[in-house]
Amino acid sequence: MSLVGHATLPQAFFLPTDTGLRFCLFHPPQGDARRGCVLYLHPFAEELNGTRRVVAQQARALAQAGYGVLQIDLLGCGDSEGDFADATWQAWRQDARLAHRWLQEHARGPLWLWGLRAGALLATALASELADPCHLLLWQPTLSGQQQLQQFLRLHTASQWLGTGNANGPPPAYLLDKDQSVDIAGYTLTPALAQGLAAARLQPPQRLPGRLVWLELSAQAEPMLTPASVQQLALWRDAGWAVSALALTGPLFWQTVAHDEAPALLQATLDMLHGAGTQVKTP
Repeated sequence: MSLVGHATLPQAFFLPTDTGLRFCLFHPPQGDARRGCVLYLHPFAEELNGTRRVVAQQARALAQAGYGVLQIDLLGCGDSEGDFADATWQAWRQDARLAHRWLQEHARGPLWLWGLRAGALLATALASELADPCHLLLWQPTLSGQQQLQQFLRLHTASQWLGTGNANGPPPAYLLDKDQSVDIAGYTLTPALAQGLAAARLQPPQRLPGRLVWLELSAQAEPMLTPASVQQLALWRDAGWAVSALALTGPLFWQTVAHDEAPALLQATLDMLHGAGTQVKTP
């Protein structure tokens, strides 16, 4: 499946919820093929901004291949209403449910839940709730919310080293434990969001297993899946999921706001969703 083709403009709209409007983009399927529908769930905090370009390219490519793709900015993120301080993990899960409902009403075919980084945690949580079978497309999935939270809290330490943060105040983890919010890298993290995120786990839904496409990027010339990923994938296979996993060489674009390109990732995604790619590279 080639990435070359003419893409129509996505449809922008605001999805109503009980806590305000959520900005959404729907990429309608193009051509005669109707391969399915895809719900995209974005990563945490600033990683959202760093990934927009590559995600937009992939969404357009999927639409050209015959998938209807819905992107949603969660509560307090991107162009949606609310502040980041208003967000909770449960509110984000509810946003995912509402987005799924909208997509099922406006697109046909097998459902794919596409999660990037912490978005993979939301995707698997949603999959565990659905009555109908679905498939999962996970890009660089975060294995636990606690891991994501620790990485985010390290930004506070980095700002201290650079002389841009408060070097004399208590550490963020201490303040969160004392039920106080903390400001990190321009984001107000509340105890409620931190606790909900920390409790999230990347676990295979036990009912109605489908296909799992797992893709990782590495700066190495000969990339391999991490040992932690290999261990995780074994759990999914044991749970009955049909697993396709691959490590690719490419930019770690979620870590920066540079205009990175990841053509190998985009092409591998198309190939593996169509069943062409099944290679697993392990340590």
